Amino acid sequence: MIIARELSRNPGVLIAVNPTRGLDVGAIEFVHRQIMAARSAGHAVLLISYELDEIRQLSDRIAVIHQGQLVGGARVDEVTVQEIGLMMAGERIADKEVTHAN
Repeated sequence: MIIARELSRNPGVLIAVNPTRGLDVGAIEFVHRQIMAARSAGHAVLLISYELDEIRQLSDRIAVIHQGQLVGGARVDEVTVQEIGLMMAGERIADKEVTHAN
């Protein structure tokens, strides 16, 4: 209900923190569709999640913060799960930089 309420306000920016935590499979699919619909409608979406598969499925770009520092980021299709894991451990990946939207 919280997600529906927030989306009904037609936000320009949607910040979703662990949006599917504790939900059943059907509800997870619904939430994912709503996030994708907001993105398709031109809204900025910041997804923060412990679920790497969810992030990779819903995101255009991934940025990793380790101990309060941005250690790297890249387009989802340009970074491997292993590279993300290294960044999550605090290692900077030299050729993977955060890309900024135009």
